[in-house]
Amino acid sequence: MIKLQIQSEADDSAVEIIKSAIAAEIKRLEIGLQKTEKQIRQFEQTYNIPSEKFLAEFAAEDMKKKDAEYVEWAGELRIRDRISEDLKRLSGIEYVAQ
Repeated sequence: MIKLQIQSEADDSAVEIIKSAIAAEIKRLEIGLQKTEKQIRQFEQTYNIPSEKFLAEFAAEDMKKKDAEYVEWAGELRIRDRISEDLKRLSGIEYVAQ
């Protein structure tokens, strides 16, 4: 968990601006995650296999479009993992009042 302590000499509006910015980033990441998961599902349906099997057993030569498609599917999986981790971190922020 991340504890975020914000001190402002002016007023509390800085706290609300930061909370709003973090909330907007969470929303942006959620939208990106939905798009990435949609792409991954399309690959899984096209090849009728789960992504875990793809990573463990497939090579570019097994793909219809070879390298380009392999790189795209593997890339979407990496993007999904990164977005999920970022979402976890941002969603776990605890705001500490001062």
